[in-house]
Amino acid sequence: MMVKIYSEEHFRKNKFKESSTNKFKHINKTVMITEINNLPANMVGFRATGEVTENDFDNTVIPKVKELVSATDTLNYMLVLDTSVKNFTAGAWFKDAVMGIKKLTKWNRAAIVSDVQGVKIFTDIFSVLMPGEFKVFEHKDQQLAVDWVSGK
Repeated sequence: MMVKIYSEEHFRKNKFKESSTNKFKHINKTVMITEINNLPANMVGFRATGEVTENDFDNTVIPKVKELVSATDTLNYMLVLDTSVKNFTAGAWFKDAVMGIKKLTKWNRAAIVSDVQGVKIFTDIFSVLMPGEFKVFEHKDQQLAVDWVSGK
């Protein structure tokens, strides 16, 4: 039997919390879409991990998209998929579709970062139906995705 020993720092960094009995327990309430910081000012970017829900879109994505469109009158968007698309709930897909329709004329460039071939095929088909440019990048090319979306 193999036993791994972790430091307290590891537990704190990985969403574990010390309880009153000095043992660590896992904290389950996490946001599954987070904003990616330090991007060019003319774009927004998000990272999806674990199960993505409607609340993730309501509380994280949509407010930032609205803020960017208000400031620039255009939408440059990047989504890094660090989870399977199967982990998006029906509500999350609905919110994503509604955001797409509401901002239909504002789309400029959108990058999806994923190593899954099915995501590329779907994005290629979707891009024919939507205004703006949509492109898939592999994870190793995330900086290229940022440069492309921002127009650098």
